[in-house]
Amino acid sequence: MSEHLTSHVALSPSRSGNRAATRTDTRNALVWCGTELLTERGFQITGIDEVLKRVGVPKGSFYYYFKSKVHFGHAVIDNYEAYYAKKMDRIFNDYSQSPLQRLVNFTVNAKNGMVKFDFKRGCLIGNLGQELAALDTQFRERLEGVLLSWEKRVADCLAEAIDIGEIAPKQDPQALSRFFWVGWEGAILRSKLMRSLEPIDQFTSIFFRSVLIN
Repeated sequence: MSEHLTSHVALSPSRSGNRAATRTDTRNALVWCGTELLTERGFQITGIDEVLKRVGVPKGSFYYYFKSKVHFGHAVIDNYEAYYAKKMDRIFNDYSQSPLQRLVNFTVNAKNGMVKFDFKRGCLIGNLGQELAALDTQFRERLEGVLLSWEKRVADCLAEAIDIGEIAPKQDPQALSRFFWVGWEGAILRSKLMRSLEPIDQFTSIFFRSVLIN
């Protein structure tokens, strides 16, 4: 899923000198900057110094908010999950559209994001899963949990499509959703490699035409 990620967080304190708010703003700025960089580059290659330089805070600030880079990585995943939940709410809770059209709209939104960022960003969860699954059990379990929550979201949408007759009643929405996400993450990766929407278009065309449409 290509992301429209921005980190416009004000770091200056308010006139009232609310230090708690300032600390929250600084932490948010670090997490959002990390979200952008990790989505584009990955966890291991992204240095803490670069995050600090972009946000404009001293190194001591990082360790005030995060025990380690691993702790920071989990905060970034939490942030990405919350951000993406809002995006999916907006798309999948749009009941002016049919269930199947909502899923189509989701794929179109992601394609627009891929083009906007010149194919440099994809799905943070997919990226980190490939990079860290064999290295860190906690990361692996956390990332799998996010993917399972996304699968449930799409499965619910597909179940609704079955209920209204958009999809044949014999279909299994859970299995279809798992198939969608396995193929979708692969298509996103290949699109990044090719700098082209062709893999995404090919996958979605086959999925909607051959798997869902009678």
